[in-house]
Amino acid sequence: MKIPRRKALAALGSSALLPLVAGAQSPPKAQANANARPIRIAVMHFVHETVTFLPYDTTTDDFIYEGSPARGEALLASQPVSYIGGFVTVAREYGNVELVGIESPLGSKKGSGSGWIQKAAFDHFVNKMMDDLKQQGHFDGAYLCLHGAMGVRDVAKPEAEIARRVREVIGPKGFIVGTFDPHGNEDAEFLKYANLSFCIKYYPHYDGYLQGERAARTLIRCIRGQYKPVSATRKPPILTPSVLQWTGASPWMDIVQRCLTWEAREPDVYVNFFYGFGFMDAIDAGMCFQVVTNGNPELAEHIADDIAGTAWRLRDEFLHHTKVVHHAEGVRLAKTAMKEGKVVLADHSDRTGAATWLLQQIVDQQLSDTLIGTVADEEAINTLRKKGVKVGDAFDMEVGGRIDVSAGKPVRIRGTVVSVSGGITHGGGKAAGSQLWVGVKFGDNNVLIISPYLVQIIEPRHFYDLNLDPDKFKVFAIKSRVHFHRGFTDSGYCKSFILVEPEQPFVGTVRLEALNYQHTPVKRLYPYGANVTFQVKGPGKLSDYPGRDGTTE
Repeated sequence: MKIPRRKALAALGSSALLPLVAGAQSPPKAQANANARPIRIAVMHFVHETVTFLPYDTTTDDFIYEGSPARGEALLASQPVSYIGGFVTVAREYGNVELVGIESPLGSKKGSGSGWIQKAAFDHFVNKMMDDLKQQGHFDGAYLCLHGAMGVRDVAKPEAEIARRVREVIGPKGFIVGTFDPHGNEDAEFLKYANLSFCIKYYPHYDGYLQGERAARTLIRCIRGQYKPVSATRKPPILTPSVLQWTGASPWMDIVQRCLTWEAREPDVYVNFFYGFGFMDAIDAGMCFQVVTNGNPELAEHIADDIAGTAWRLRDEFLHHTKVVHHAEGVRLAKTAMKEGKVVLADHSDRTGAATWLLQQIVDQQLSDTLIGTVADEEAINTLRKKGVKVGDAFDMEVGGRIDVSAGKPVRIRGTVVSVSGGITHGGGKAAGSQLWVGVKFGDNNVLIISPYLVQIIEPRHFYDLNLDPDKFKVFAIKSRVHFHRGFTDSGYCKSFILVEPEQPFVGTVRLEALNYQHTPVKRLYPYGANVTFQVKGPGKLSDYPGRDGTTE
């Protein structure tokens, strides 16, 4: 029998209102003083998604260019719509919070198209960061903007090493929070030195700003004694290639939703889902879940078991829900699909930017109305710069290839220069004017964009920054795995997409078993080892935990 809430309160009398009245009172004096106390937070950045199978290293010089390294307000303003932007915005909504940008390198010039970071480069920047951190005085907390798939020669877990170094400087009483990319190869090591971590959930990465906001809010609560972080970590032994990890479809979407459900259901719970990054040869490669709660270790353990068990049950689906075809078949399919609407031809496997396999098929099969963005060729760009290239010039050059066997052979393109620009940044938007990108029209309304380095063009609007109108094309041949969904398919701009890779299993292949792993225990990871097992605890139902379930009756 239901009793109306109003009658229940009346029957209980005025005593029923006491908790409400008490809750409306001002905080205790001690808490009020904690809220008023000035807080100093150091902000640092060192991000790199390392493809360790590439034949060249990432050097100190790759992180040094106009604007990088950055410190002070320059660093705090470096990511207005991503992690740091979210962190700074929320932190500055609080009174008496001072943010200090510590000298930090920004992204590599080569983006994700670069190999092992040389230890000398890592040490150079981390030492400078620690020196600046020491010189700036006392800090109550530190925010580390990291990736999770940084590969450094002779450093097993670089992000954890950075956290360890920061802990040495700020001491045991300071609080450390990190933000991460979901393609991180993480385990519990980072949280041995840091207190909190927040990871993007979606791929494409829509929620970097949100995770930065969460990091700031929770870090300040920790410093003020309002949040006491405890964590649990699980690593189901699953390793998958990035191109299969699109969270816009099941089963990846289902795991993300499971994480969100727990966060919605239980106050002060945060769940990190690291998909893993198979192109970084690391001892901790593979899937990982981290759960952080406010002083509730039992709940953290329960949620970690639940989500890891769910992932293990879906392990077959992670690998078999996405179709990838060879370049020749992809171009043939595009010829048919373009009759129904715009098409993305996503060359997901090119990790240098210079690969010409798809370009060669476009030429050989005479595909029309195709915008190819991009083929990286720094040598060609330098030659064109010396010539003083301009719109209207005749073009006859070999483009791409050369870097290594995965890039293929150069392809000769004859046409007319139709665009000359300063290019775009790795995150989109116009790049520094010192760059040179060239668009060449050839064949039947095709345009090839030549850039100095690998770039993922993830939204059609970015072509306008290159002085090209995407509406004039039917097919977009781009170097992207999943991020292209952000602007091309999630928006409905393109009706279909086709994922392609070479017949040979090169560096970025979906066939990870072909890579020459030296550190990753690939035989202990599904699906590459025989009889890989993982102990799943409990039936994995949301109702298992006898905690708050949000019901009122």
